[in-house]
Amino acid sequence: MVVIDLTRVLAGPFCTMILADLGARVIKVETPGAGDDSRGFPPTVGGRSAYFMSLNRGKESIALDLRAAGDSHLFEALLGAGDVLVENFRPGVLERLGFGWGRLRTDFPRLIYLAASGFGHSGPYAERPAYDMVVQGMGGIMSVTGQPDGPPTRVGTSIGDLTAGLYAAVAIGAALHHRNATGGGMMIDVAMLDCQVAILENAIARYCATGEVPQPLGARHPSIAPFAPFATADGHVIIACGNQALFERLAVTLDRPQLATDARYADNAARSRHAAELARDIEAITRTRPTPHWLAALHAAGIPCSPINNVAQVLADPQVAARNMVVGIDDPGLGWLKVAGNPIKMSAFADPARRGPAPALDEQRALIIAELRETGALE
Repeated sequence: MVVIDLTRVLAGPFCTMILADLGARVIKVETPGAGDDSRGFPPTVGGRSAYFMSLNRGKESIALDLRAAGDSHLFEALLGAGDVLVENFRPGVLERLGFGWGRLRTDFPRLIYLAASGFGHSGPYAERPAYDMVVQGMGGIMSVTGQPDGPPTRVGTSIGDLTAGLYAAVAIGAALHHRNATGGGMMIDVAMLDCQVAILENAIARYCATGEVPQPLGARHPSIAPFAPFATADGHVIIACGNQALFERLAVTLDRPQLATDARYADNAARSRHAAELARDIEAITRTRPTPHWLAALHAAGIPCSPINNVAQVLADPQVAARNMVVGIDDPGLGWLKVAGNPIKMSAFADPARRGPAPALDEQRALIIAELRETGALE
């Protein structure tokens, strides 16, 4: 599969990186001179953006000015040779460049065209620009994130961009399946705001069922208890009891069997109503021993639990290593750079620990043009 990648910064490049990790050939079409905006984002390694490299590994680059006749003609040849076009301009930009869906579906009927944008190609906000922070705020995720009565809190990763990239990759897989069955391409319209609404999870159900607007609850779960981090003698331990049997087992593990017979904690609904009291009762015990003690005891009892790792601890975790979730980009100019691996494991395909480097701007131009001429796609 050949993906023509007109995207930049995060949502689009994240989508096409997933496709590249799954075996697609991704040809990144960039602006001459500057390229993807993220080529200038810190941190840098050897004068190159680690941000850019982490999202564009294994891709190829060609710089084209779609307003210039020669480059426009070359882009048409790429579309004819490609299977998927992905772009994350504001709605209307590609149309003004002469490559709107009306033309694409006529000239390239097998092409799958995915447009990712802040608000989609319909609705009153379609023309507005957006970044991750904008859709986190508008989409409700920030309203349920952070501490009670605290200031607005952004989710710690760019979840507005990342969820759009994930939904886009899923949609492309479905569109390819449809094309295999029918021979026809399609346009896919993915909006970052839509994706934020889609991941509100049970916040929507809770509001519709009760009429109460969900608020930030810190780190605890809004509907299950105990399901939160609890203070220990030297830090915190996460304890997640998703059913009654686990809670009863927890009471025994804490050497407080009476917790399981306390009327306030008789079932999950009661525990959720008395979550603050339950947390105080549990922490009165967990604070007496260090985190490793409780992790060992909880694991032995089969109770879901974990430490709260920082990024360095995540990268050093043996489970993360065993799942090949830290891989290396072997860059000829910079050497070895660690990045996140591919979480999708398939029995039919290898999951290599080495990934191709991110391309320099316009690096594969000669190769791409030669291939297009050889196949007759470019005259």
